[in-house]
Amino acid sequence: MITINCLTREYADAVIGMMRIFYASPAVSTNGSEEIFRRDVEQCLIESPYLEGYVFVDSDAGGRTAGYAMVAKSFSTEFGRQCIWIEDLYLDPEYRGTGIGTQFLSFINEKYADSILRLEVEAENKHAVHVYRKSGFEVLPYMEMKK
Repeated sequence: MITINCLTREYADAVIGMMRIFYASPAVSTNGSEEIFRRDVEQCLIESPYLEGYVFVDSDAGGRTAGYAMVAKSFSTEFGRQCIWIEDLYLDPEYRGTGIGTQFLSFINEKYADSILRLEVEAENKHAVHVYRKSGFEVLPYMEMKK
């Protein structure tokens, strides 16, 4: 059975290890860095008002960490309400296709029922795109930019 837990120090090293794999994969367009990974985890641990971290724990496998997710909070003037960005959603390859991603998206949808949910996904990540579409996400018709 998979449970969704808040990220705590107990899981920090496992999550940083998964971040290394995730950010080195084709699913993400940047490689990140140890400094960024540790800063992200630390923000989750200090209960930042901007970032929340979650771990997916397999109680049937002795509490094994099956994956993690991070969500960032902002406000969307375009939609006039809180915006929840699903920043990271990573599953150990052994756990992909088992419904954990859908379970997490439902969890976030219920927790932030009156919010806009947003995420980025590489178009080539067809399985993730399928999961997101199945969960009600739609492709936006505009380009996002950064500086």
